[in-house]
Amino acid sequence: MYEPIRSEPPRSSVHSTTAGAGSDFPHRSREEELDIQLAGHLAALLAVTDELRATAPSADLDAAAERLAGQVARLRGARAPVRAPGAGPQDPAALHRRAHALAGRALVVAASRADTAAAILAAERMDAHAAASAADAASRSERQPLSGAARR
Repeated sequence: MYEPIRSEPPRSSVHSTTAGAGSDFPHRSREEELDIQLAGHLAALLAVTDELRATAPSADLDAAAERLAGQVARLRGARAPVRAPGAGPQDPAALHRRAHALAGRALVVAASRADTAAAILAAERMDAHAAASAADAASRSERQPLSGAARR
């Protein structure tokens, strides 16, 4: 009915943990992992911001890019982010949508690690890109010609 207790030493299982054993790779804390994620999201947002600056330069985008670069450098231990010139003319509306999504991801990570400065910056960028997307959509609707049925 039951299996008797064995006197031989147990074999290692594929389901056993390696908590007691040493490892060959470094482990990072949850805080370090969140720092890496947040720096990545902010660096991606910085890249899109630089693309937008190449498409339509503005003082707001310049200031945002500098603040983003500062936050990325802070999270990466004073290593400045690599910045490249914009990839050329692109659709500003698509860039604003991408920037809004990236800022949202950064906001989620910043909130989970309680990084107030990064969270405020991400929220401000979300608002700015949402406003720019709305303004772009409004200007597109004004430029579209009326259809044949609407003219009559």
